[in-house]
Amino acid sequence: MPKSLVSLPSRLREKRVLMRVDFNVPVKRGHVDDDMRIQRTLPTIKMLQERGHKIILLSHMEDEGGRTPTLLPIAVYMRVHGVRQLMFARDLEIPYLQKKIESMDPGDVLLVENIRKDPREKKNSVRFSEELASLGDVYINEAFSASHRTHASIVGIPRFLPSFAGPLFQEEVRQLSRAFRPSHPFLLVLGGRKPVKLMLLSQFLRKADSIIVGGAIANTILAARGISVGASVVETAEKKIIDALANSRKILLPRDVVVERNKRAKTIALDAIGADDAIYDLGPETMKEVAVLVAQSSFVLWNGPLGYTEKGYEESTHEFISMLAKGKRTVITGGGDTIAYLHQKKLLDVFSFVSMGGGAMLDFLSEHTLPGIEALIHSRR
Repeated sequence: MPKSLVSLPSRLREKRVLMRVDFNVPVKRGHVDDDMRIQRTLPTIKMLQERGHKIILLSHMEDEGGRTPTLLPIAVYMRVHGVRQLMFARDLEIPYLQKKIESMDPGDVLLVENIRKDPREKKNSVRFSEELASLGDVYINEAFSASHRTHASIVGIPRFLPSFAGPLFQEEVRQLSRAFRPSHPFLLVLGGRKPVKLMLLSQFLRKADSIIVGGAIANTILAARGISVGASVVETAEKKIIDALANSRKILLPRDVVVERNKRAKTIALDAIGADDAIYDLGPETMKEVAVLVAQSSFVLWNGPLGYTEKGYEESTHEFISMLAKGKRTVITGGGDTIAYLHQKKLLDVFSFVSMGGGAMLDFLSEHTLPGIEALIHSRR
């Protein structure tokens, strides 16, 4: 476990705290459209303010086209939502940032412009890391969801500063680590796509008592069993991994599915899938079997919607959440698409813990660590 924020010695009062956060949130027409990541980070910021530190926030933002928009809307949002003494730095030039920091009073917050506007961030430039480190006395990582990246602001800065995991970061590690020692029966549920999910599924094959799959994960295993999936998305992975998954009796595969024909949803049996059909959701007969497994479970780990929710195929996912809400069990979930769906439907309270990590959650569960964690552990003392 990385050093925690609470272990910071008291002599660090009124110091410059360089904190990596993840404010990579959707912004539409200049306004924050989903504030969950920001809201979760605000308690740490306010706690540091109360301790009299100068807080310098580093974050990235990148849209689907790879563009790096300004973080100014984030600064506006934070001011409106009660972050007092907040300033915004429009430039990444170090002399400019140093002057801004010199003018700060204890408790002031400086949100620095999008860190990915400098190409050296993704390249993990040693020089850039050292320049950023010069802005602070200590470093705190409160961006678990970005800590699977080997970027300068994640793994570079800790080479030069005493570094700590923030409380939000530490809670992510603590909660997700429960999956390594789960109570039983343990139910693993994976939907959506990403090849890493097949690797994760392979690693948890022995540990899980039952497994439910949807999306491209299900399609891939069905295809490996010689079942036609029509025009559905299929992932690629090592043959021995696919073969092991295809032969596992723990994995509940769809019995019936929902496809789109003539622009309308149609529920069909597996043997009725046509060459042009793409599977978009699980069918009602499959969901009956899902209900049995959920009712028997004590611990559930879930990542990824069961259907193509972005296109409106959300019936199985919504039904699955309703099942989870009944009875007493530990339920941990995460993943970008999953969180977006839960936040939109105001269903976050159903779960014991909702991880902010998408790729970071998957990588941590697969590797038991992340580059950002290792950087904290081996940071400058």
